[in-house]
Amino acid sequence: MLSDQWLLTDDVDDHLARAGDFLRSDPVLHTTALSVAEKVRTLGSTAYGPQAPVFGRLESDGEVRAAFHRLPGGGLSPTALTPEQADGLAAHLLSLGHALPHVTAEESTANVFAEAWQRHTGAAYSPRVRLRLNRLGTLTPPDPFPEGRGRLVGEPEHEHLMQWCREFAADVEEDVTIDADTWAGTRFAEKHYTYWETPDGTPVSMAGVNPLVGGQVRIDPVYTPAHLRGRGYAGAVTVEVSRAARAAGAQEVVLYTNAANPTSNALYQRVGYVPVAEIVVYDFAYPAAPDVAG
Repeated sequence: MLSDQWLLTDDVDDHLARAGDFLRSDPVLHTTALSVAEKVRTLGSTAYGPQAPVFGRLESDGEVRAAFHRLPGGGLSPTALTPEQADGLAAHLLSLGHALPHVTAEESTANVFAEAWQRHTGAAYSPRVRLRLNRLGTLTPPDPFPEGRGRLVGEPEHEHLMQWCREFAADVEEDVTIDADTWAGTRFAEKHYTYWETPDGTPVSMAGVNPLVGGQVRIDPVYTPAHLRGRGYAGAVTVEVSRAARAAGAQEVVLYTNAANPTSNALYQRVGYVPVAEIVVYDFAYPAAPDVAG
């Protein structure tokens, strides 16, 4: 084996056997990678559509130094890369015929990979969105705390839940179809959901939680209909699911926010979330359609 080599597979069990310890070594920064692998491990290779995701790892002298995943038809999501590692990955992916629409990574890694991809393909890159990854420190309920309670969402409320997920996706400009036929293939399906309801039993906010994997859970999405915002409901349901996650054994509880939304960032910081990383999504625009298969 070469001393420094990128190895790709569509076998999630092989990926986790080889790169699982590396991913679990930093469950906060690797939250999405862990969740994607767990969904595929649980639901099978078609969890994200008819094609299997591609997983990759960088091995150096028998040790895994970096990893990535790519969902069918989607962009690249790598862990932290040096400029040299990013350049090697870009060259390797291009040699295998990958045409990437975007890359999503911690800011410095997104920068060095986008630059490497541009060198190898001529693709221009532009930022689509900047996200902030936050981890839970000391959980601090909002004051004043709204009246009501949290409760798990039941199966009879699935239509209502899907409607709120559609509204959330529209709010964040996420291009996704959410209905009974497509639900299982969306990123919303594998989560457990909690409603915050008023004393009369009316749901006013919701929070989803990804399954526990690698000692961490991720809260996503948190949604309150526009006409009910500003009353503390989002903070209340976030505290509810955060407390439940820790009680269920999560060592780390994390969530993403839009870095450009000061309201949501301030809310989560008030209840105890601390920023740990900036995540950038760069879209690629090619000078001409690349003569490669996606």
